[in-house]
Amino acid sequence: MTHPLLFLLAALTLVAIPGPNHLYITTRSVGEGRRAGIASALGVETGTLVHIAAAAAGLSAVVAASATAFGFLRYAGAAYLVYLAYRTLRGRDHTGGPGLEPRPLHRVYLDGVLVNVLNPKVVLFFLAFLPQFVDQDAGAVPLQIVVLGAVTALIGLASDIVYAVAAGSIGAWLRARPAFARRQRYATGLIYLALGAAAVFAAPSARRA
Repeated sequence: MTHPLLFLLAALTLVAIPGPNHLYITTRSVGEGRRAGIASALGVETGTLVHIAAAAAGLSAVVAASATAFGFLRYAGAAYLVYLAYRTLRGRDHTGGPGLEPRPLHRVYLDGVLVNVLNPKVVLFFLAFLPQFVDQDAGAVPLQIVVLGAVTALIGLASDIVYAVAAGSIGAWLRARPAFARRQRYATGLIYLALGAAAVFAAPSARRA
């Protein structure tokens, strides 16, 4: 690996820019509480580990180079977000209140994993970003990618948890207001639909999702 300080600076800068994953985690945390937001963050970064392994094995390059494979991933990711929107909009709050029904944390975690694994922008991110910091002369390129990716994932997790905690605090305040609670389900569903639409139009970019 070359220029570790430059890599850390670049990774910190890219992770700090709000992206779809941050929006997803924030939405989950506002709607279902801080614990759901943190579970979502853990799920999202677990999905990142899957992408790191795929990049190190060369699978990400294969997916990005294949219109069929990339299209499948893109539409599968969009379809899952549309499913989350549908589930949210038709869900019922068994507590009798107007807000969202909290889901089991293991389900929230799994949602986060799938949302990120099926996000084609993450594939493109690792293909565009990590190779810039790989030292070909040092050998063990897959190991370098794993190490660089793991550092990026740790930075991402720290950023995600900050968003989850902050959004959870704001969400607790908002959920105490009946006007917000009545509209919460629809706002959350629309955000999931917007994220699904963004996945459909994924294009090469060096920005982290």
